[in-house]
Amino acid sequence: MSISVQATKVEFDDDQMWVHLSDGRTLGVPLAWYPRLLNALPADRAKAWISPSGLHWDEIDEDISIAGLLAGRGDMDQAPRYAA
Repeated sequence: MSISVQATKVEFDDDQMWVHLSDGRTLGVPLAWYPRLLNALPADRAKAWISPSGLHWDEIDEDISIAGLLAGRGDMDQAPRYAA
């Protein structure tokens, strides 16, 4: 999927990550969707770097795509696993 919108800024409060997009939208995403961010220190959360495709945190090994945010997907590595 080709996404032309990009993140311009990321902020946090106690429960949410707020991602500001280049088209003027702001997405509020529950930190519970991203356990690494939820459990990270605020100083580590603040070390996000923004690329054309998403948000990245080297210290906590987290990468979040803008396409995934727009699709409403949380951390797929932490998704519940069901017995087949």
